[in-house]
Amino acid sequence: MTIVDLKPGQTGIVMEIRCKGELRRRIIDMGITRGVRVMLKRTAPFGDPIQINVRGYELSIRKSDAENIEIEILERK
Repeated sequence: MTIVDLKPGQTGIVMEIRCKGELRRRIIDMGITRGVRVMLKRTAPFGDPIQINVRGYELSIRKSDAENIEIEILERK
């Protein structure tokens, strides 16, 4: 599953970043690394971009970029 598969309010743990090169570096620079917890806050009206909470801050990311971030979904609190 990827971040895109989360529903608003759901949390997941990053398991793998499935891209290489400049995109991978940009995702890591945003603080999205293996083992970090991410929560989907909301999606834009047409589905792109999505807003996530990672490491205590809000981040908007393109849906196409988020599809490269594999996660394990945690139970919703």
